[in-house]
Amino acid sequence: MPIATVNPANGETLKTYEAMDAEELERRLQLAEATFRTYRTSAFADRARALHRAADLLDEDGPEIGRVMTTEMGKPVKQARAEAAKCAKAMRWYAANAERLLADETPDRDDVADSGGSRALVRYRPLGPVLAVMPWNFPLWQVIRFAAPALMAGNVGLLKHASHVPQTALYLEDLFHRAGFTEGTFQTLLIGSGAVDELLRDDRIKAATLTGSEPAGRAVAATAGQMVKKTVLELGGSDPYIVMPSADVERAAEVAVTARVQNNGQSCIAAKRFIVHTDVYDRFAELFTAGMRALRVGDPLDEGTDVGPLATEQGRADLEELVDDARRGGAAVLCGGERPDGPGWYYPPTVLADVTRETRIHREEAFGPVATLYRAADLDEAILIANDSPFGLSSNVWTRDEAETDRFVRDLEAGGVFVNGMTASHPAFPFGGVKRSGYGRELSGHGIREFCNITTVWHGA
Repeated sequence: MPIATVNPANGETLKTYEAMDAEELERRLQLAEATFRTYRTSAFADRARALHRAADLLDEDGPEIGRVMTTEMGKPVKQARAEAAKCAKAMRWYAANAERLLADETPDRDDVADSGGSRALVRYRPLGPVLAVMPWNFPLWQVIRFAAPALMAGNVGLLKHASHVPQTALYLEDLFHRAGFTEGTFQTLLIGSGAVDELLRDDRIKAATLTGSEPAGRAVAATAGQMVKKTVLELGGSDPYIVMPSADVERAAEVAVTARVQNNGQSCIAAKRFIVHTDVYDRFAELFTAGMRALRVGDPLDEGTDVGPLATEQGRADLEELVDDARRGGAAVLCGGERPDGPGWYYPPTVLADVTRETRIHREEAFGPVATLYRAADLDEAILIANDSPFGLSSNVWTRDEAETDRFVRDLEAGGVFVNGMTASHPAFPFGGVKRSGYGRELSGHGIREFCNITTVWHGA
């Protein structure tokens, strides 16, 4: 696809960019390699100072870059500003905590003696240039949650962003440069997806991280595996949202609306499958459907808009196919389900009930404001339905019963279990999934260590 900003609210192409040629890409790779040789030995205090400055600049730029994100991928502008603020918060968190998270570790003294040594330590050292292949749905946040820990660890970053958020991608390189990071520490590569394979095969790229679709993850993992390079993958999700009889059903239904339609429903960790105990199913379905129906769909630059357009025309077509297939399979459409007239790639908040296992939406990720409702007879069936998915990113459970909570935490196949609240990411907590949702972790101490050489240092007696 072309590298261009196309406004999803009306389909208008606003800016187009030429992809980097081979000569420019080679220059960038040489710069990354040369920069890493010196940047890797820089002091934590110097890295933190620059990252704090980047956070301050992002706070200042928030309103403007928020509008850019909205015109590039369609999220409501109030959510875009919140995304920028969240990124600044994460940068400050890593600036404040990276040195502690990567401090030398000292093994138990008895174990050192048993090994025949006098002393030992474990040290975290940076790997080198890391390639980040990032998606359009959170065009700032997805990058910052890689870049902040990677740069604080002493790595340098090369960003291949989604082709329809080029302005945001270029802004990120400029942000780090203005903040005082050495030229070459963070670079944006305006290239198509076809160039990724060759980059992964280049010896100067030491590792890669990808957030995106399952096919994209498979492709990156396959090449990285051939080259024996570390990867972190955060792929799709079809997160369950389970409501049990002891829950505050009114509150669960209210939060469920936000959990489904955040970012116009285009979020890997959005709740997508709503699994409700039969005792409270009818009440939840009534409240949830009313909440979805009441959402305001419209111009994402309007402060009163709740749901904007989908990011791409193809994305809307894919979502329509899933809904139509579910309808043919006997699903009941409680609200939405029909493309509106007019320009832009809008799709209404939609609730489907009586979804069967044979329909595509039961197995595939619905990337847009479409929710599926399931009725569960008991806790065991709720867990069975929740785990009947190829994905395992996160999960939400609503219950006041501690024994039920323990069962969910023990048995749900997911990288996160959020109790009486919706899934959210925070720099202090590890983020990632299992099964086809990927592997590895972002954020927290786990995330910053993913791209480190964990080095054992041993001294003889």
